[in-house]
Amino acid sequence: MSSRNPTAGVCRGDEDVSRVDTAGSGDKNCSYVPPHVTADTDLRKEKKRLGGALVNERNLLRTPSPLLGANWDDDSEAESFRDGRSEEVDRDTRSRAFSWCRDFLSGSWKTLQEADFQISIVSGGLSNLLYLCTLPDHVKCLGEEPHQVLLGVVMFAILAERRLGPKLYGIFPEGRLEQYLPNTRMRTDQLSDPAISAEIATKLAHFHEMVMPFNKEPKWLFGTINKYMDQVLEINFVRDTHVKKYNKLMKLDLPAELQSLCALLAATPSPVVFCHNDVQEGNILVLEEKDHNSTDHLMLIDFEYSSYNYRGFDFGNHFCEWMYDYTYNEWPFYKASPENYPTREQQLLFIRSYLAEQRRHAAEGDTDQTQIEENMIIEANRYALASHFLWGLWSIIQAKISKIEFGYMDYAQCRFDAYFKQKKLFS
Repeated sequence: MSSRNPTAGVCRGDEDVSRVDTAGSGDKNCSYVPPHVTADTDLRKEKKRLGGALVNERNLLRTPSPLLGANWDDDSEAESFRDGRSEEVDRDTRSRAFSWCRDFLSGSWKTLQEADFQISIVSGGLSNLLYLCTLPDHVKCLGEEPHQVLLGVVMFAILAERRLGPKLYGIFPEGRLEQYLPNTRMRTDQLSDPAISAEIATKLAHFHEMVMPFNKEPKWLFGTINKYMDQVLEINFVRDTHVKKYNKLMKLDLPAELQSLCALLAATPSPVVFCHNDVQEGNILVLEEKDHNSTDHLMLIDFEYSSYNYRGFDFGNHFCEWMYDYTYNEWPFYKASPENYPTREQQLLFIRSYLAEQRRHAAEGDTDQTQIEENMIIEANRYALASHFLWGLWSIIQAKISKIEFGYMDYAQCRFDAYFKQKKLFS
C-alpha cells in the first residue's frame, strides 16, 4: 500500500467470517463430526469479524485467472464485473470512517468537517476493503497528531509495544486506528526474491519465538476448518452459477477428505508456536529506508488470524501464497500461477534463513542439520494441504455472505484443485 500524501490515514471495512479461536478439536487426531444445527444462525454470527485486522486487508484469496486455464465459467457473475472493480466509496462507509477518524485522532481531525473529509479505495481485499482517508490540502496538521493512520486489539497492542507491529492509536468495536508506516506494497512476484524470502523467514522465526498471553493449545487450525465445514455443508446458494460450482465442489466428498488430512498431519511432527497464519504479500510492508544502516526492510502486519498453531502451517501457507496474485483487475480478480510454488532450492533458502535466526537465540546442540531441513520440507508441504483446505472452505462461505467483488467460488475450486495436486506429491 502506498502513501498518497503526508496527511493521509487509512481505514478499513470488514466483510468476513469470524475468526475461530476455540471451536473444534485441539489436536491433530481430529475427526469431523457433522453439525446438529442449521448453519443459518452460524453464518449470521460469522458475517462480522470484530477482532479486526491491521490496516491491511486480507489480500488472500486470490483465484486463478481465466487466462491461465483455471476453473472459470463464462457466467452472469463474471459478466456483471466485466468493467473491473468499482471505485466509489458508499455513503455509509464514508460516514463511519469520518466519525472514527474524528473521534480517535487529534488536532485537525477533531475540527474537520465531513464535507472536507476525503476517502478513496486503495485496494480491495478478499475479506476486507482498504481505504485511504486524507486531510484536504488546505487543512494543516496541528501539534503531534499522527499524519498517517490505519483503521482497522489486545494482540495488536502487545505487538505494537514489542515493536513488531505499527503503533496503536485507538480501539473500538469495529476495528482500530494504527500508525501508517511509509511503505511500498509488496507484489506477489517479490516473494521469490532471495533477499526478501530470507528476511521474511527471519521475521517469521522471531514471531514464532514470542510468548503470548493466550491459550497455547493449537485449537485454531482444525477448530476453524471444522466450523467452516459445518457451514459449507449447510449453505443454500440461489444463484445458478453458484449452485453449479457448489455442486461440483461437493462431489469431492470434503468431509472424508478432511479425515484423511487430519490423519496425515497427525503423523507429521510440527512444534506449536505463536503463528501469524497469514504470511502473504499483502501482509508484509516494504518499509521506506530512513536508516540506511538498518537491515530491517520488511514488517509483518495483519495479525487477525494469529494464534498458537502448528509451525508447519505458517510455512506451507506462505509457500502457497507464492502462486496467487490478488491484484488482477479482471474477473475473477485473482490470477493463479501454480508454476510459481517455491522449488526445493527456494524452500531450503527459506528454511535455512529461519533456522539461522533461531540459532542466534538458542544454545548449540548436536543436531543433524540436513535431517532437520528434510523434515521441515515435508512438514511445510504437508501443511500446505491444510492451507488449501482452509481457504477453500473460507471462500465458499464468502461467496454466500461477502459483498466484495471477487470470484470466491472460482477461487475455492482453484484451492481444492491445488490441494489434490499437492496431496499426490506429499502424502
